[in-house]
Amino acid sequence: MAGPEAGGPVGKGLWWPWRLAALPPRVFLLSTCGGAVPSARLHSRHRSAGALRGSGASGGHPSRAGVREGHGSTFPASPCAGAGQDVGRSCILVSIGGKNVMLDCGMHMGFSDDRRFPDFSYITRHGRLTDFLDCVIISHFHLDHCGALPYFSEMVGYDGPIYMTQPTQAICPILLEDYRKIAVDKKGEANFFTSQMIKDCMKKAVAVHLHQTVQVDDELEIKAYYAGHVLGAAMFQIKVGSESVVYTGDYNMTPDRHLGAAWIDKCRPNLLITESTYATTIRDSKRCRERDFLKKVHETVERGGKVLIPVFALGRAQELCILLETFWERMDLKAPIYFSTGLTEKANHYYKLFIPWTNQKIRKTFVQRNMFEFKHIKAFDRAFADSPGPMVVFATPGMLHAGQSLQIFRKWAGNEKNMVIMPGYCVQGTVGHKILSGQRKLELEGRQVVSLRRLCQPQAPLRWVGAPGASACADGLCAVTLQLEVKMQVEYMSFSAHADAKGIMQLVGQAEPENVLLVHGEAKKMEFLKQKIEQEFRLSCYMPANGETVTLPTSPSIPVGISLGLLKREMAQGLLPDAKKARLLHGTLIMKDSTFRLVSSEQALKELGLAEHQLRFTCRVHLHDPRKEQEMAMRVYSHLKSLLKDHCVQHLPDGSVTVESILIQAAAHSEDPGTKVLLVSWTYQDEELGSYLTSLLKKGLPQAP
Repeated sequence: MAGPEAGGPVGKGLWWPWRLAALPPRVFLLSTCGGAVPSARLHSRHRSAGALRGSGASGGHPSRAGVREGHGSTFPASPCAGAGQDVGRSCILVSIGGKNVMLDCGMHMGFSDDRRFPDFSYITRHGRLTDFLDCVIISHFHLDHCGALPYFSEMVGYDGPIYMTQPTQAICPILLEDYRKIAVDKKGEANFFTSQMIKDCMKKAVAVHLHQTVQVDDELEIKAYYAGHVLGAAMFQIKVGSESVVYTGDYNMTPDRHLGAAWIDKCRPNLLITESTYATTIRDSKRCRERDFLKKVHETVERGGKVLIPVFALGRAQELCILLETFWERMDLKAPIYFSTGLTEKANHYYKLFIPWTNQKIRKTFVQRNMFEFKHIKAFDRAFADSPGPMVVFATPGMLHAGQSLQIFRKWAGNEKNMVIMPGYCVQGTVGHKILSGQRKLELEGRQVVSLRRLCQPQAPLRWVGAPGASACADGLCAVTLQLEVKMQVEYMSFSAHADAKGIMQLVGQAEPENVLLVHGEAKKMEFLKQKIEQEFRLSCYMPANGETVTLPTSPSIPVGISLGLLKREMAQGLLPDAKKARLLHGTLIMKDSTFRLVSSEQALKELGLAEHQLRFTCRVHLHDPRKEQEMAMRVYSHLKSLLKDHCVQHLPDGSVTVESILIQAAAHSEDPGTKVLLVSWTYQDEELGSYLTSLLKKGLPQAP
């Protein structure tokens, strides 16, 4: 913005001429740490350079970790052994305008040791987490996004607010308790959160409604958008002043049988942090996938086999239950369909409770028929797994890494009549990922109730290969390694509720961000998508791995109000505004009470009580001519009159010549009587014409006849 040094009169908050382009740019810094907490930060310009120095290893404030000094604002993001080029354990730290927000707090399903949870020491090694974080946001109830929440709040120590949608708030404790039971009661793990810790953690949860702007404090606000994916999943916009970040969590841009498609308005954030689970996949028609799925299930049941469908309690379970219920009704099939007791029953209860979060078709038919009340699908009992004859079983969890789905898989894996259908993504390290990769001999370790007599039976699919201290065990609890040969058919049929590559590109185009950051994906696939985003949208796209730092330059957005009189004057010129194109407006910029307004110069002078100043520029042109000044002026008039037929050229009584607002006067040279001086002056509005006339006169006048 120009001040007095630019040549314009200044007084009482008035700048003239005005130029916003001269404001210093902001710099966003994206960095990664060596722990398990990815982070993204934006620091305001008012923070001192000293506050930006530091290291994540020192355990200081998150806004100091991995940050280099720079000009303007900084914005570091640090995917660390979690969502950075990895799927699982989502935990992203965003610092924007000096406010620190943690996005998701998940666990990794591929690990059962310390790597399972994020390394929260990256945030701080000294002091309480509550002193460093303004709030925590949970995008949805899947464990890779909320599984570490009780550990974080009750065992590590965080007492601040935790924002999530109402369905997430209701369902999250159910999944956390089920996870705790598997880890503690069945696997015997120590140093784990308790049932009471889950309850205490959920007391800190604050429900957020869709499209509701929640004011966390005087400066920080958040807003939730519908994400599809699962019941209650939301994308969040975090905003401080004019700076904003959008975090997608997991989302689906395609509507399905029970949920709608994700949607976000054209919010144009400084940074869009998006998942990239299916970065290179473009799915075929949903109708074709459903037809193939039903065909596989039907063929297996017809030949007397059993079908295992590992699912998470909410999302794909309901989607596929609705599909099979409709097919069984139409085909009048008698083979039983079961789903895991308890967890999915509760899940269906919450689908009924939060029916407004489902798609339009289910909402319309809800009064006549509840789509989640199934006629052909019954609750599963463990004894049913050993029953003869065909059946279909939905069992949790979805990646075969623990629980009932893994138990049933062990029993059915040795029969080639049976089939397991994996309907979604499996994290590396899980049994689901291993069998989808073609592995047919598995070693399963852990504390198990093992019958050594059964293991010696030749028809049993499990074989004891030995374990320290297990030789003295008879029937009972032993530490054993079990080798499982998989003979059943393995099928992967993607019914995942994640956006594919086309959907991710669609969301980027919808939100129109300045920069994109890819998380929650595999490195090679993310690299492909990164190139596509950069080519198609001409945006900077980043996929930081653990320990990396990326710096992003951005331009600040400064809101300026425009007076009605100035707009009317522009409209009077007959030029219709185009909302998609930038429009140049001429006026006077007034800053008053920390706000900017663009008004006409007349209005500015009146408001501020200033007298109008007129600034003229004068240029001297020396010409050799012995005639008198009056004759010289007449020759100038005649010459310009003949050349400038489209302009108003006048010869005034005092001997001056005018062209529009440009004034030309002839004067004698003080030292050389044979030389005349032409004084050419103009206002800044006619600078182009004044420069043109000066160049004409410097070429000289035509010879007199």
